[in-house]
Amino acid sequence: MLPKKIALIGNPNTGKSSIFNLLTGLNQQVGNFPGVTVDKKSGHLELIDTHKVEVIDLPGTYSVFPRSGDERVVFRTLTQKDNPDFPEILMVVVDASNLERNLLLFSQLYDLGIPLILILSMTDLAAKRDISIDTNELSHQFQNTPVVVMNGRTGDGLSELKKAIVEFKVPASQSVFVNANLEALIHDNNGQAQDAENRYVKIKGILNKVEVKGVKSSEDTFTSKLDKILVHPIFGYLIFVSVLLLIFQVIFNLATIPMDFIDSCFGELSSLVQESLTPGVFTNLLAEGIIPGIGGVVVFVPQIALLFLFVSLLEETGYMARVVFIMDRLVRPFGLNGKSVVPLMSSVACAIPGVMSARNINSWKDRIITIMVAPLMSCSARIPVFMLLIALVIPDGEVWGFFNLKGLVLFALYALGVVSALLVAVVMNWLIKSKEKSFLLLELPSYKLPRLKYVFISVWEKVRIFVFDAGKVILAISIVLWALASYGPSERLLKAQNEVLVPSPSDTLAVAEYEQQMAAIKLENSYIGILGKTIEPLIKPLGYDWKIGISLITSFAAREVFVGSMATIYSVGETTDQDTRLIEKMRTERDRETGELTYTLASGASLMVFYVYAMQCMATLAVVKRETRSWKWPLIQLIYMGVLAYLGALLTFNLLS
Repeated sequence: MLPKKIALIGNPNTGKSSIFNLLTGLNQQVGNFPGVTVDKKSGHLELIDTHKVEVIDLPGTYSVFPRSGDERVVFRTLTQKDNPDFPEILMVVVDASNLERNLLLFSQLYDLGIPLILILSMTDLAAKRDISIDTNELSHQFQNTPVVVMNGRTGDGLSELKKAIVEFKVPASQSVFVNANLEALIHDNNGQAQDAENRYVKIKGILNKVEVKGVKSSEDTFTSKLDKILVHPIFGYLIFVSVLLLIFQVIFNLATIPMDFIDSCFGELSSLVQESLTPGVFTNLLAEGIIPGIGGVVVFVPQIALLFLFVSLLEETGYMARVVFIMDRLVRPFGLNGKSVVPLMSSVACAIPGVMSARNINSWKDRIITIMVAPLMSCSARIPVFMLLIALVIPDGEVWGFFNLKGLVLFALYALGVVSALLVAVVMNWLIKSKEKSFLLLELPSYKLPRLKYVFISVWEKVRIFVFDAGKVILAISIVLWALASYGPSERLLKAQNEVLVPSPSDTLAVAEYEQQMAAIKLENSYIGILGKTIEPLIKPLGYDWKIGISLITSFAAREVFVGSMATIYSVGETTDQDTRLIEKMRTERDRETGELTYTLASGASLMVFYVYAMQCMATLAVVKRETRSWKWPLIQLIYMGVLAYLGALLTFNLLS
């Protein structure tokens, strides 16, 4: 009888994910294991007679003894036969070039009594190291367990693996190892160490019969030579920084073109709907709520896709493992580990892919801390806000004769975000209690050329998750924000509109100004405008008025909305010099009661600090909710960043006043 459920397992960096992609192609889905927040990647393999088999890609592990959340999932899945994910056949991927270490996990799984197929990968690398393996003898040593040689990069051996699954017969159940009660060793570290020692003695005896090493196996390889440079205590960091600078430059330069195109397409679609359909609530909802909401999701796709493309390329080549290795020592004192570096650096472009890439962190505590501090890294969405405010309140000039003052302020804002993220990580490391010890167990894989097919599969999977999962939440919040900005108490709105003189229809300039003024009045007297007036006493100590308050609220959708909200509030026309006119209008804005300028160095700097800290991005919150499987962490994130933003802005305003 053909199996209905099989699973893949193996040490990290053995080619397991490549084999999973070969078996399932694009027929994959990501969920979570029952009762836990660990990702479950599964797909379907078509065998004979269109029979489909579910294939589960279990998290990589070095041992069945669990030390992390992922490893606990593996242990529960394979030791509880009533578990819905318990496989009928377990395919164990082992690295032929490092057979001794890989057979430790295989031997433990063998003792669990689960039907096994041993997949021998990395045979090409073993051949380069002059290592040959007798697969028939290897199968014989494990009571005729099926052994299949596969190359995950080329697909060689895929048909042989399918045949082995179809023709699978459970071998003799007698163990060739100590047949220890593995469950009894879960809280016994000494017992685990002794068990591993006993197994390695037996494994070495098996290797003497199945493995032959030539002279080349002891020679210095290309990988070790390259590592002398890439993990060098000085040059390693310089090379990493250079790679990051190159990646972000490419992302910023390339992503702008498709993002602008997508933005303009959704803008034109919104205008087309507004002009084509009958005026009314539904038309406004489509044109001003739903279409912009969907656009707000899709517009991030080029940036996310490019970033994950580069990350996947670095992972495929083996370089990303070196980055994790060299950075671990630097960030560990702050409650993070080397795997936190990539999400934090990714967040400089956009916190969304940064948060998503944190899923590669094995430690639950380190992963949560990384997710919680990633949005403190100043992202590209903050740039329009920073540039507007810097141009508004920072004077032209140079420091020491050659440093541009405005450029230094921008650098200081980014530095403030980095330092704050590290300090918050220290606090969270102290507050979040976890029995799980943070450690970095890492194998440095050999360097190899990336397989573009599987790179694109990985990118597509991550983009799809963002669009369809986070997009649902983003769309819902967009509709709510539209409703709050489009409606208000009718009597209050009519009273305010009646106070405006209607111009002569022949005076086109006056008509245009009238329409802009009416739009501003509508916004001021909408529910969100009333909310702005309501919170004005709260934000007054920061140097803000109700107009800034409205922009703070509307920019919750995305930080860059602040500039657009300001333009609407100040009734700026759609002209090419829109930003300049907005700055001039804001520069002359005065408080009605005191007559003082609204935007001063103190209030402008206060706003900059506020946007360094504030969680003004519903898309990031949606992704955090998706990644943590709970509203608990995004709400904590929203509150602590809001408190930091308020206190930081208050301190800045009072120091500079």
